Amino acid sequence: MAVALYAGSRRSSSAGAGRLTRHSFSFGPHYDPANLGFGPLVCHNDDLLDPGAGYGEHPHSELEIVTWVLEGSLVHTDSTGARHVVDAGRAQVLSAGAGIRHSEVADAGSGRCRFVQAWLRPSEPGGQPSYVVGEAPTPGSGGLTEVVGGDGLPIGASGARLLVARLAAGQSVTLPEDPRQHVFAATGSVDLAGTSLGDGDALRIEGEPGQVVTASAAAELLVWSFSA
Repeated sequence: MAVALYAGSRRSSSAGAGRLTRHSFSFGPHYDPANLGFGPLVCHNDDLLDPGAGYGEHPHSELEIVTWVLEGSLVHTDSTGARHVVDAGRAQVLSAGAGIRHSEVADAGSGRCRFVQAWLRPSEPGGQPSYVVGEAPTPGSGGLTEVVGGDGLPIGASGARLLVARLAAGQSVTLPEDPRQHVFAATGSVDLAGTSLGDGDALRIEGEPGQVVTASAAAELLVWSFSA
């Protein structure tokens, strides 16, 4: 059993033209053999893009790529023919399958864009790429809502769920009963298991399900929960 804090201030970061990315795991040149992933989760990036900035077309394969937009709007295009503008409070799931190309750029007319993107290993390799956006329930205030997996958007990583909560100061939520969870304070601050998390901090929890999280200030919480 373990509850481990990963402070946002200690994350590695990458910068490009009009963009800043903070990495929760080993990523690209920021290689860390002790921090390669957590269950099927192998990437958890926090991106901030200036209007019109982002990532031109590039390839992926054998990944489930989940994006949650926190601020502004993100323009997604890919080689399946999909093109969508994903607004704040919406999720998208890109199943790369045997191979796909995509681009993601901040909508030039919507100000800066902040989003969190997770990459997960799929349960089954190969297959046809697919894309889905915007059908997940919108989180209300005060409770955890499944936005990916379960009753949310489909994902090809068995037993993985993304849950989101928007909490007012003093509100609490109980985490799922799954044995493994990644809890990320996207905004605001929360307290969990005697530990305080601020914007960008994360806890990785193993073997201690059902923890209670309480907001010490208005917060948006992103929770990846894994049944195995």
